[in-house]
Formats: sequence, structure tokens, C-alpha cells
Amino acid sequence: MKPLRQFTVRATLPDSLSALTTLANNLRWSWDTPTQRLFESMDPAAWASSGNDPIRMLGEISGSRLAELAADDNFRARLDACAADLDDYLSRDQWLQHEQAAGMPEIPGIAYFSMEFGISEVLPIYSGGLGILAGDHLKSASELGLPLVGVGLLYRNGYFHQSLNADGWQVERYPTADPQGLPLTQLTEPSGAPVTVTVSMPDHRTLRATVWIAQVGRIPLLLLDSNLPENDTELRTVTDRLYGGDQDHRIKQEILLGVGGVRAVRRFTALTGAAEPTVFHMNEGHGGFLGIERIRELVARPTNPLTFAEAVTAVRSGTVFTTHTPVPAGIDRFPDDLVRYYLGDDAGRSTLFPGLGVADVVDLGREQTPGVFNMAHLGLRLAQRSNGVSQLHGAVSREMFADLWPGFEPDEVPIGSVTNGVHGRTWISPAWREAAAAAGADVAPDSDSAQMLVSLKNVSDDHLWATRNMLRAELVSLVRDRVRRSGLERGFSEAELSWTEEVFDPDILTIGFARRAATYKRLTLMLRDPDRLKKLLLDPERPIQLVVAGKAHPADNGGKSLIQQMVRFADDPQLRTRMVFLPDYDISMARYLYHGCDVWLNNPLRPMEACGTSGMKSAINGGLNLSILDGWWDEMADGDDGWAIPTADGVADENRRDDLEAAALYRLLEESVVPGFYDRTAGDPPGRWMEMVRHTLSVLGPKILATRMVRDYTEAMYVPASQSYQTIRADDYAAARTLADYTGRVRRAWPSVRIAEVDSTGLPDVPVMSSKLTLTAHVRLGDLAPSDVRVQAVLGRVEDDTLSPVSTADMVALTDPGEADGAIEGETLFRAVIELPTAGRLGYTVRVLPHNDLLASDADLGLVRLPEGMQ
Repeated sequence: MKPLRQFTVRATLPDSLSALTTLANNLRWSWDTPTQRLFESMDPAAWASSGNDPIRMLGEISGSRLAELAADDNFRARLDACAADLDDYLSRDQWLQHEQAAGMPEIPGIAYFSMEFGISEVLPIYSGGLGILAGDHLKSASELGLPLVGVGLLYRNGYFHQSLNADGWQVERYPTADPQGLPLTQLTEPSGAPVTVTVSMPDHRTLRATVWIAQVGRIPLLLLDSNLPENDTELRTVTDRLYGGDQDHRIKQEILLGVGGVRAVRRFTALTGAAEPTVFHMNEGHGGFLGIERIRELVARPTNPLTFAEAVTAVRSGTVFTTHTPVPAGIDRFPDDLVRYYLGDDAGRSTLFPGLGVADVVDLGREQTPGVFNMAHLGLRLAQRSNGVSQLHGAVSREMFADLWPGFEPDEVPIGSVTNGVHGRTWISPAWREAAAAAGADVAPDSDSAQMLVSLKNVSDDHLWATRNMLRAELVSLVRDRVRRSGLERGFSEAELSWTEEVFDPDILTIGFARRAATYKRLTLMLRDPDRLKKLLLDPERPIQLVVAGKAHPADNGGKSLIQQMVRFADDPQLRTRMVFLPDYDISMARYLYHGCDVWLNNPLRPMEACGTSGMKSAINGGLNLSILDGWWDEMADGDDGWAIPTADGVADENRRDDLEAAALYRLLEESVVPGFYDRTAGDPPGRWMEMVRHTLSVLGPKILATRMVRDYTEAMYVPASQSYQTIRADDYAAARTLADYTGRVRRAWPSVRIAEVDSTGLPDVPVMSSKLTLTAHVRLGDLAPSDVRVQAVLGRVEDDTLSPVSTADMVALTDPGEADGAIEGETLFRAVIELPTAGRLGYTVRVLPHNDLLASDADLGLVRLPEGMQ
């Protein structure tokens, strides 16, 4: 029979072992090898059966074993050493503290909002790359000493576990998670009562959520949980499943994340004395309502409240928005009517955000399609600093969101890029630290992963090859176990599964492909020519073996169909020992894949892969990438760290494009990858392959670590945003009022701004390079002053009647009556002298932009004026 209710009872530990609770409750253990080995040594069988979950293991280990450990001087010494190391880790100065001592401006606090966080498999609140990235962000922020707090939701059912039926169709199951059995503590009031945040819901209801804290090293992660008896049945299920339900369910989750998340941060800082954040970072648009809640706070101040425009100005200054999708279909878009329903309407004022106009809020998320509220547009409008997650994705995002900045060239749209990275200590196999130690490198538990990777350039080919062989063998063991377990779940008997003992071979070239089964990732591209793939798999002298994994969204039957095709192909008795599909892809499985695969395959439809960090995780374990030039690989591939699959860009027929790119993939495997792996004599390691492995580890590896990524965010985003916000809020938000006044004046005056005429002088009849061109623009500014704008000359090559690429030169306002000769009343003359930079067919134009030192850029307001007829 099924239990009516489930709960977890934690073990009572002897006093001498009490530090185990502290270690288990800080998720630093998930990337700290000495702590993991300490827990494993307590009871290796219990550690394995618990799924390497310290809290679960402590609940299952016998009292007699705990008594033995309490009496074991050696174990207690190791426990004390791990506990002391954690204390030191939490208190010592890190990168940020050293940088601030050297002059970097202080960042009081950062709040990082994400719909999912992939910290460890024991905390199942992640589904894929977005969550893993968020988890790696927190871990690296901890290692770098950032004053960051994470904010998310605690899903009682988390993301689903995946299995297959006999026909290879994905089956989902949702086990219930008990917070008491997870590495969580509850945020409580001084009275001991749980902190509860409330959010107004339609029909005079209130959504309540308690706040759990997952401690990720130095970083607290606040997780909101709506499963409270005070909520009605519908509201209790708001945090039931990650990415479950319909749009109504999703918007409630995003309101709780954004609005409830800000309120949780406020209560957390008040109770703990932590600094109030000066930077709010939205990891995708799911947390967009946080910006509106912060606007409400400023408008609702009991003394000196800000106007809506002033509050928007203040909030934007300290907000960072990161977009992770290169396709419109990946963005949350809600019908205006649904948004208005949840905003509530009391004579045009919102009941969810008291003091704000419903129309004002809806306008922040508007898009060109009438009646649609776009969460990415909301994020972009409420963030003064935005970025994509690779250089290519930044360029794609500038094109994708260019409509928000009409009149600007896509490369001028103020969306930058910070290329993702992966957390070294989570994803690098300990075997590589052992290899580095053998080469004399510093591999202390908290030594820098980048330095360790660089040191691997000194490791011999034999040692590199031995390590790769060992990791491949560990993967083979996992594959055999998972294939057998999957077979049992699909209804096969043990007798029918005896062949699983022969699945994979630890000496064969192993290729991995694991990711969400989204259509653009093209899970089945490798099946375009089945006979050609079979020949590669079954080659008698130089075979390959292929491990595939990934989940389809529960509502995505197209993705499930792709998985079924893959499973049916791999079920062929001829192929099943050389190709497998492993269900239930998660962090625990992923480690083995990243550690053990020789080659990581990625074949998305370019440019639809925003970053694709799985290939990074393989690379920091010596795996070579075989990938379409998309996401991070587009900027990092150098020919010595893997192979770029040629793309059929411009081919409109999708089937033909897939055929062409699949053929290119097969050709690379046949002519480069397979020969390279097997090119060895007399048992020696393959020389060129080892050169590529060494280069990947020591040269590419340090570039793709999340510590580099978080440093980039700190320097390019967090520091400027924090400084902007502190400037804006100084003297009771005086600068916010000033900037809002400026913005209002500019927007009102902009329709009357005109470039009436542009004169050019100075060029000889036949211009040559370095000739000087004098441009004079006659500009009507209306109610604006010359200091309110920036007038620029724009010069560039003419291609198809378009300037590209361009360079700009600021034009100077001519205020002296003698200089301004020729101006008529109402005009201001602006002039620039430009040296022609190159030969060829050149052209120029002039433009006017708003300019204010409090803006992040002159494109910030999305306003530009070109000469008449060119706007």
C-alpha cells in the first residue's frame, strides 16, 4: 500500500560526530573530494545505495556503525580536518576580496534569480543546461568570494525521472521530495517560526511560501515552497513540478519566483544582517517580475516615494539580464489577458503591485505581436545590462531583439556576451588532479582548477593515455549496469539480458551525445545513413561505440519520437553492444559520460545552440569535441581541440541540409577521428591524439571554466551595475529623479528632433586614403540642448546600398556665432573632420542619439534620428 504521507527522520549522531551534519548540510561536499571520501569511508555500501547522498546515508547507517566511528581516532581526525577546512573555506579571502583590496569597487550584494539550479543530483530542482549553468555559477561565485544569494523554487516533485517502455517510448515518473531529507534548512523568524512570504492572487486569495536555504559553499540559495496547508489545493501545487502544467501554472510560478523571491531576499537580509543587493541578475526571463516588484517597493515608499518613471530608472541601473535562447519559441510569452488577470485591476491599478498602473506594467512586456506579454522583453526593458551566453549567441540575440531598438544596426543593440563556463571541481575527474600531482603540480583541495589544467601539459603521453583508458573503463562499467537496469524496467528478464555483460569495450573509441531531445539539437542526425553508421560501429579493426542520453519534455511527443527512433536503432542485436541509449540522464550519469568519452558529439542546427556546455565538461576531461560551429565551439575551436563539422548554411531545405551535414559528420569520423584514435604502433599511445588531448586540457580547459565566466560577469556586469545603482540611489535617489526627468524630456522632444541638412566639404575631386572630409549637420533639437544629445558621423563601405562595416566620429556643436554661420533659427550646427580610413566605395550618414552620463550607453533608450527619409 502507498503511504498517506512521507517524512524523513534524521539520525542522532554522537557528539564527537556532530560535524557530519554541518558537512552534509553544505553542498560544498558535492565538489570537495576529501569530504566525499570521508562519507564514503563510513559505509561504502550505504554510500553507494544512497546515491552518494550524505543526508540519506546518515539516515540509513546503523547505530552500531556510528558508535564504531565515534571510537575511531583516525576517522575523527579526518572529520575534524574536513570540518576545519570548511570553516577556513567559508571565512578566508578569495579572488574578489583580493581584487577589492587592489582597487576594484565594492559590490555590497548580488541576487541571482533562476527557475532551476543544478547543484547536485540529491537536490532535483534542475532539468538541463540552464539549471546546471546556474548551479555552476553559484559554486564559482562561492570560490571567488562573491557576496551573492541565489533565488529559486523548491519543486516537491522536481523534474521527472525517465524510463523506457518495451517499445522505446519515454515514460515519466515524479518521485516526491521531502525537504527534511534534503540538504536544506528553513529560514526562520527570531521566534523560531518559519519565514513566510505572501503574494496576492486573483479572487482575493493569497499565495504563501516558506523559504528553505541550500548552502552552496559560501552562497545561500533561497528556495520558495508553496506546499503549505495555509494555501488552497491549487496554490499548494504552484511549486510541484519544474516546467510542468500549462501557461496558467507557469505564470504563477514566475510571479512567485520574481515577486516572492524579492520579498524572500528582503527578509533574509533583515534576519541575517547580509547587505541588501545592489545588483539583481535574471538568469533568463522567468524572474522578470522581480523588476516590477522592486519598482513597486520604490513607488510605495512611505516617505519621498518615487514616480513610476523614476523607479524604473532606478531598478534598471542595477539589473542584469542574461538570455539563454537563440529562438523565439524558447521564450515565455503570455496572453495579455492572462497577465492582466494576475496583475489584478482596481480602477486601473494593480492589486498584485499596489500603486502601479496595470497598463504601465503590461507595457513593459509588450512585443510587436498584439496581445502578447514577452518575458524576455520584460527582462531587457528592466535591465540596463544584458548578455547572451557565447559570442555567437550575443550576435544572434542582437538580431533577434533588434525590434526593441529600431533605427540601430544589429551590432549596435546593447546586448553583449559572456560565454558560459563549467565548474572545474564538479566536472573534472579526480584522476586528472592525481595526474597533475604526479607531474609535481599543486593539487591541494582548493587549488585553482585552471592552474591544475595548465600543469597537465607536463604529463607524459603514457600517463595521459593511461588516465583516459581508466576513465573509459569506468564509463563502460556504468553503461553495462544502466543498460541492464533499463532492460529490466522495459520488462525483459535477467535471462534475456545476459548480453549486457558484453556491452561496450574499454579499448574502443567511445563517442558521447547527451542533451535535451529538442528538435534543433538533432538527436537522430547520426541516423541519416544507417548503413554508414553501422559500418563505423562494427568495423572489425577500428570500431566505434556510441553512448546517447537525454530527456524530452513530457509534453514534447516529437522529442519522444526522436528518442524512440534512437532506442529502436540501438536495440538491433547486431548493434546493441556498440550503441546504447541510457535513460534518466542526470548529474550522476553525466559525470561518467564527460569523464569517459573520447569524443563529444554535438550537431545542433546552427545558430540555435546558445552555448552548449556539455562539450566543455568533456573537454576538461580530455575529451575532444566533434561539433557544429555553434555556441561556445564557434569561438573556441582551434583545430587542436577537436573537429568542426561543416555546415550547410543557406540551404533552405531542412532535409537536404540534414543530409549534407550528416554526410560531413560521417566523413570526419571515417577520415579523421577514427584513424586518429587508432593511429598507434607497438602499443604506444596515439601520438597526434595525445597532442590534442594535452592541448584541450591545458590550453582550452582554463578558458571554459565557470570561474572565468563569473569573473567576466563581475568585471563587465556586476561592478558597473552596482556602481550605477549606488549612484542612482545616492541622496535619496536624486540621480534617479534627474535621469527620469531627462528621459521624459527626451521622449517628449524626440518627435521634433530633425537632421535638416548635411553639408560636406574638403574632399579633392579624386579622394585618396587619408583625405579629410568635413561634415556639417544642421540639426533641429526642439526643446533639447546640444548637451542632451550625441551627434555622430557614420562612415563605412557601401555594400548593397548599406553601410557595412561602419565607424563613427562624434560631431561637435558649433556655438560660436562665427563658426555657426549658415545656421537658421532653431538649428544647431554640428561638425566633424574625418580622415578616410580605407580605399574603395565609401559612404556616410549622420545620426542623433540621446546622451547622458547616467545611461549605460547611447543606445539605452532605443532612440535614434537619421536624416529625413532614412529613418
